[in-house]
Amino acid sequence: MDAEALTEQEKICLLQIARQALEQAVGQIKTSSPVVQSSSARLQQPGASFITLTINGSLRGCIGALEAYQPLIEDVREHAMAAALQDYRFPPVTVEELAGIRIEVSRLTQPRPLDYTDADDLLKKLRPQIDGVVIRDGFRRATFLPQVWEKILDPVEFLEHLCLKMGGSPDLWRHKHLDVLVYQVEEFREP
Repeated sequence: MDAEALTEQEKICLLQIARQALEQAVGQIKTSSPVVQSSSARLQQPGASFITLTINGSLRGCIGALEAYQPLIEDVREHAMAAALQDYRFPPVTVEELAGIRIEVSRLTQPRPLDYTDADDLLKKLRPQIDGVVIRDGFRRATFLPQVWEKILDPVEFLEHLCLKMGGSPDLWRHKHLDVLVYQVEEFREP
């Protein structure tokens, strides 16, 4: 991770912000004013995050931003609400599900281009378990966080699933030179 690591207190604060936003999104909290505040200047600086929601270890929602465009604390709040209500793969989270949901926050570094010559070179340059990967083909793009390597260990399969997620054929990366970017994350979750 390029950026300085967050303190334990900052991580706890961000998890509290995410939990509050999740509860607000499903109508459990009526107020729109922040209940959790942070005195950390770092959380007020621009930051990009992904929020992942799981129930019993299974994905329930995941939404985020690849590039920083607002304070990290606001980015976490916005994406926690979006993961609960706007992930097209799932229906909106219900009040009944709240107690079973676990929140994971991933703070991203700035994505940087990965230069490669062909499909074989791309496979050699990927760093499983370390890099998150973004692929772009024109206006289409998709990303997998580094945590996805835990479920998809094979780099070929990883790229195939990423192409499918983008809306392309699984072998698109083999016969077309895609824009590929990599990034790292600082990831932490609720107990």
